[in-house]
Amino acid sequence: MPIPEDVTGDEIDKDVRQELQSLPKTLAEDVAKNLVMVARLIDEDPEGAYGYSRVALRLASRVAAVREAAGFAAYACQKYSEALAEFRAARRMTGSVELWPVMADCERGLGRPEKALDMAGAPEVHKLDKAGQVEMRLVAAGARRDIGQLDAAIVTLQSPELASNSVQPWTARLRYAYADALLAAGREREAREWFAKAVEADRDGSTDASDRLAELDGVEFVDALAEDGTDEANLADPAATADPAATADAADMAADADTADADTADTADTADADTADADTADAADVADDRDAADADTVVSPEAGDKD
Repeated sequence: MPIPEDVTGDEIDKDVRQELQSLPKTLAEDVAKNLVMVARLIDEDPEGAYGYSRVALRLASRVAAVREAAGFAAYACQKYSEALAEFRAARRMTGSVELWPVMADCERGLGRPEKALDMAGAPEVHKLDKAGQVEMRLVAAGARRDIGQLDAAIVTLQSPELASNSVQPWTARLRYAYADALLAAGREREAREWFAKAVEADRDGSTDASDRLAELDGVEFVDALAEDGTDEANLADPAATADPAATADAADMAADADTADADTADTADTADADTADADTADAADVADDRDAADADTVVSPEAGDKD
């Protein structure tokens, strides 16, 4: 797959770069560039990221960082079986438990929430750092909801991390999950409170908490563009989007009206100049009125529409 010229491979994390030192220099550079593309695309273009991860995997399947990247790319594409296999391979290579929560979430994705709950109670969880434990709590709560245990899911999310006023990288997602569970349980007032707290913590827009809060408050957002793509400026100016045939017909009608008015003015009594001037003015007014009426006949098109 093509690599943009601005990608050098030096953008990767230093720990990953160190892993790649076991490869020949040219190969290491190629792998690094593909891993950079995985990281660059995984949020906006998961399929593209997946493609680059497969290239890296073919080049260096014995590098743990490559297996991990391939796992996350597959996970982003909801290829949970493939993702789980890659995460397991990476874990065997490193002996780390860091991937334990996402492995459990893959079990959920494969329709095995009970297995995810088993993993949530495994000894490996105690070896996770704080962020990993919060992630595991989120996965466990999701698994509870999968099997219809909504109240248990709410209780699972209740923790010191949820109650804390400090904002950590996981805070917005934790508050959001709690609010969503409360809303599913019919506790709308509490849900609104926690969606608002999620908005306060969501500094990078990782959730749609603000939209959920607005929805609860009955706020509706209107797209600035019409459904057919016509912008408001054109809608405000009928002539900008008028039917050319209709415009031509209107112009012809206005010209005919002007001619008739001129004939009327020619037959007036020319002996009285004041009267003739008045008649001419009246005829002009009539023409203006008819022009305005004709212009009203111009018709503008109708407005149409990532635990």
